[in-house]
Amino acid sequence: MKTIKYNNQNVLTSKVVCVGRNYVEHIKELGNDTPENIVLFNKPNSAISDDLHYFSEDTRFEGEICFLIKGKKITGVGFGLDLTKANTQSYLKSKSLPWERAKAFDGSAVMSEFVDFDGDITKISFLLHINDVLTQEATYDLMIHKPLDIVNEIESFMSLEDNDIIMSGTPKGVNTYSVGDVFVGKVFCEGKLLLEQEWTVKAF
Repeated sequence: MKTIKYNNQNVLTSKVVCVGRNYVEHIKELGNDTPENIVLFNKPNSAISDDLHYFSEDTRFEGEICFLIKGKKITGVGFGLDLTKANTQSYLKSKSLPWERAKAFDGSAVMSEFVDFDGDITKISFLLHINDVLTQEATYDLMIHKPLDIVNEIESFMSLEDNDIIMSGTPKGVNTYSVGDVFVGKVFCEGKLLLEQEWTVKAF
């Protein structure tokens, strides 16, 4: 079973719950409709990785603020990359089929280390640089569905267990990537850097 690092300790995560279409500009860039309700899907434990691999020319990155759950509450924060096989997802969507083949493959949930979080969640934000170029950025205010509402929605039909992770959605700027690209994700609260993670893309 895969683990993530939380406060410098390896902890077991049973699942990753992901939020889709949570930023208006990202919805527009992909030409999707704005959903009436929160779009949720799962990545299994086997999708978790602390390495970023190149899978195919159509695989996209999606940078996201990630939250770690304990006692049904957000207690930790990290930075994650939701990898998506775009052509496969487009085909599945055209057939009204589930997205697992495009979203839940091994290595598709790339996770930073996680740290404790007890700050003002309304002041949280992130930046993603690729090869020293600012590629994605987002703040709490830009989220359609806020983190605490997401937790409540998930808990309305599915149990969140200790050390489960919520990926809160991606802003505009998603794209494909190449072997050797250098990703640097940073999470802030009230302008203070909470964590920083760097990955260099490896061949699969």
